[in-house]
Amino acid sequence: MIGGDRLDFEVRRNSAPVSAAERAALMANPGFGRIFTDHMVTIRYADGKGWYDARVEPRAPIPMDPASAVLHYAQEIFEGLKAYQAADGGITMFRPEANAARFAASAQRMAMPVLPEQVFLDSLHQLVEIDRDWIPTGEGGSLYLRPFMFASEVFLGVRPALEYLYVLIASPVGSYFSGGVQPVTVWVSPTYTRAAPGGTGAAKTGGNYASSLVAQAEAIDHGCDQVVFLDAVERRYVDELGGMNIFFRYDDDTLVTPPLGGTILAGITRDSVLRLAADAGLTVVERPVSFDEWRADAESGRLREAFACGTAAVITPIGQVRFPDGEFTIADGAPGEVTTALRQRLVDLQRGRAEDPYGWVHRVD
Repeated sequence: MIGGDRLDFEVRRNSAPVSAAERAALMANPGFGRIFTDHMVTIRYADGKGWYDARVEPRAPIPMDPASAVLHYAQEIFEGLKAYQAADGGITMFRPEANAARFAASAQRMAMPVLPEQVFLDSLHQLVEIDRDWIPTGEGGSLYLRPFMFASEVFLGVRPALEYLYVLIASPVGSYFSGGVQPVTVWVSPTYTRAAPGGTGAAKTGGNYASSLVAQAEAIDHGCDQVVFLDAVERRYVDELGGMNIFFRYDDDTLVTPPLGGTILAGITRDSVLRLAADAGLTVVERPVSFDEWRADAESGRLREAFACGTAAVITPIGQVRFPDGEFTIADGAPGEVTTALRQRLVDLQRGRAEDPYGWVHRVD
């Protein structure tokens, strides 16, 4: 397919799916990203041929040649979104069109072919419909969807690959943090940065996350849940966490988040929070926030709340901040009222429990 925006999917059902009893046992305490559904979607791309061979098939290992380009030059992108069991028994997804658009933008930055956004959405529908029994029904549970694409051409040369594989897998999940929705402690890395101007910080590519792992390990060594990165130029301004955007709520009901600027991932949850907060009457500002300002405002009491947000963790309060020379607490260290209210509003929208004036909720059936 070259230039088209739809593909016909061949459906090959798993002949030995997980039994209902085993599935229920697995989903009783799924954790995050540890168990997977019966099927996956695959679509191939070849230069001069376009996208072709779209399939829904049994989930299985992917055959890969040792010379596959992705293993050597890291042409890879991914997305993350969720499907929910709605209050009326139907299935919803939250803003998948935004994920499709960001997937396309990431592909362009990584010199990869753009999967048509409608094909991206169709792949989600195909997998959610065939594996709908894997969607958790309990509070906080969801079906995490992971679309990804990588360079599959067998070639050892430094140029954009000519062949790619798009894959979609799904995992029933509970809370991202093992303790549920509790304030987290974050570590401000003095050594490592996430992205620099002109780099790949705005793309959702695996290399960004690989480079963050040593900093995350440093955070854990200091008894923290997540790492916070400062900007790569001045090492002064807060960028984002290892896998989430960050917000600050002040005593004048101003909600501040760092501007994107090409180094910060344009989080879909971030964008949703900006809109929800403005509609709730808060003054929403995108501006740089230095670490020194963060610390001083927390110590003076001007800063009332801080939280992280992302698809996996939704909205998570930040209670304490640690750094090489000390630590400080945000207010009393407990979840703030604005953080709690925004999280509840977002979750109610995602699960179809509230009216959706934004057109964000995408019905699967």
